[in-house]
Amino acid sequence: MPDQDGYPTDEELQKIRKWPIEGTYEGFFTFIRSCWWAADWGWREEDTVDDLFNKPVHRYTISTGGWSGNESIIEAMMENVVPWTMTWVQSRRGGHFIFQIPASGENHGPT
Repeated sequence: MPDQDGYPTDEELQKIRKWPIEGTYEGFFTFIRSCWWAADWGWREEDTVDDLFNKPVHRYTISTGGWSGNESIIEAMMENVVPWTMTWVQSRRGGHFIFQIPASGENHGPT
């Protein structure tokens, strides 16, 4: 839960940096959303089909809104190399990111 000003705590950022990926990545994104400022505005999820591999995926389209707390979360995510590289799809100027995981929830990372 973010602090009283809406910023993620140091403990939350550390948890994101060190998140142990066992099984699926759903828990990782659920936790990140719980720390995200203005998730009602800057966080969208949908089941869709991957543009490259034509497989069903669960897509997370998130925007930082320029909020430094959200930017800190993105930086912490980037430091956790395995989930970042396994789920990151796209970044755009302005703090916009797309991530996706297999829709079936099957693991695509270390167990």
